[in-house]
Amino acid sequence: MAIIGLLVVGCTKAKTDYEAERGNTVEENMEFKEVTSLISSGYNIHIEAPGGVLYRGYNDIRVKINKQQNNESVAVSAVKLLPIQTNMQGMKIVCPNQSVMDHTLDGSYFSGYSVFTDESSAAANWSLEIDFKIGDQTFSAAQHVTVMPQTNKNRNITTFTGKDGEHYLIALIAPWKPNVAENKLVAGIYKLDTAQLSYTRVNGYTLQLDPRMPEPSMGNHSSPNNKDLVQQANGLYQGVVNYTMTGNWTLNFILVNQNGRVIAGTEVPKDFTPGVEGRKSELYIDILF
Repeated sequence: MAIIGLLVVGCTKAKTDYEAERGNTVEENMEFKEVTSLISSGYNIHIEAPGGVLYRGYNDIRVKINKQQNNESVAVSAVKLLPIQTNMQGMKIVCPNQSVMDHTLDGSYFSGYSVFTDESSAAANWSLEIDFKIGDQTFSAAQHVTVMPQTNKNRNITTFTGKDGEHYLIALIAPWKPNVAENKLVAGIYKLDTAQLSYTRVNGYTLQLDPRMPEPSMGNHSSPNNKDLVQQANGLYQGVVNYTMTGNWTLNFILVNQNGRVIAGTEVPKDFTPGVEGRKSELYIDILF
């Protein structure tokens, strides 16, 4: 299947100009702004994301719905959102997402997330399919959207084939903007269902963590007090990464299933190697701050 070949290529790029990349500004607590809007069945549907832009990788998404005629609020009981990529051959695949969105207590919007596996291109485009329920009726709508290249290295993703032959995706979620400190590290781990051409959440695994600074001047040193990522009640994986200074870091991973079997990744030598670019696990994601 041709699309699988596109999905399992590693997504982490080598960094050759650290100072230039470090100049990219990462905003904190970006305000949700409208990405796009559409009208369907007499209702306005507003899709929002931080900064009003969708990026390759993890994205928080909000949906607001009101009446087209007078913009009054409406009692929407449920919203389901599916992000779908369509390639030039017409093949569709659903990226990792929270399809059934959460309703806020004040009822002003529904919230969820999508992990876009690629930016928009001539080879593939993205659309959002939305189902929403009002009373006993369910309405459907769809809208094309543009997904931009990821500019924040702390939201990188990687795709790979595990030793079990399954196709996996790991998406970094937090910290959005790290500190020189112990940071809560959050990631989503997903498996591709090749029959359904959609992703499912991986449950009960452990993502072992070994962060290093791979630049030759840094000797591939690590840091203390890091914690492996384990699954939380919300389905995401959480651990701790201790960044002792700003710069290039490699998050070296070993993915272990619920039976203790290594699915992907290799141990990194503990040697301090000044003047030599640091070795990496077979499973890793580069970040920068």
